[in-house]
Amino acid sequence: MSLSSKGTALVTGASTGIGAVYADRLAKRGYDLILVARNQSKLNEVATQLASTGRHIETLQADLNTSAGVETVAARLRTDTSITALINNAGVAATSKLLDSNINDLESMIYLNITALTRLALAAAPAFVARGNGLIINIASIVALAPELLNGTYSGTKAYVVNFSQALRNEVADKGVTVQAVLPGATATPLWAKAGLPVHNLPAEIVMSAEDMVDASLAGLDQGEAITIPSLPEIADWEKFEAARKALGPNLSRREPAARYGITA
Repeated sequence: MSLSSKGTALVTGASTGIGAVYADRLAKRGYDLILVARNQSKLNEVATQLASTGRHIETLQADLNTSAGVETVAARLRTDTSITALINNAGVAATSKLLDSNINDLESMIYLNITALTRLALAAAPAFVARGNGLIINIASIVALAPELLNGTYSGTKAYVVNFSQALRNEVADKGVTVQAVLPGATATPLWAKAGLPVHNLPAEIVMSAEDMVDASLAGLDQGEAITIPSLPEIADWEKFEAARKALGPNLSRREPAARYGITA
């Protein structure tokens, strides 16, 4: 850990796009970095670009689509006491209709977007709780709230990230650990091209730069937001959504079926 550091932030998917911007912004906030991705040459490029920040920067090559790669990173999170922040950013998207999708590709997406993210968060969280300090940022997507957009499996994985983040936050909030879920809208990153929909094919007015997205998410973090939706103009809209969801709670599980189904004892 470098002198006067806030600790070390481990950033997954750090070689491009949102992850690379998080690395830059966190270094400038005083974090040392562990940059994780499967492409070592791209990791080296990012590390070189960040050298001017004066922070200690390490690269860790790992393929988070594999159990071995996930365990490599999870082990580091469990044992490296310098790590104070996890940015769970690695993920893939899909834009194809469900019936047109390759099931193996969907399974791989589920593993990366859900299993890997969960394993890493639950490797970091106990260590953070034990030290009474830590930050976990999980990158979701606005499609978590809109399953009719893009690919249903993709939106389902991101809905999981939101639910998981909220549950984890509830468990660790009084233990000194902060959990934030970030729900970007369309963001100008290589993810879109990999998903089969290059970003230049999207309406310009709905596409945010990765830099603006990350800056907004960190501003939301500073403001204490558990859920940050960088493109949502009014946070009150999200608060109404959450209030409506919570209002359902008392009636979601009852001994008798609802009267509208006409079932009598």
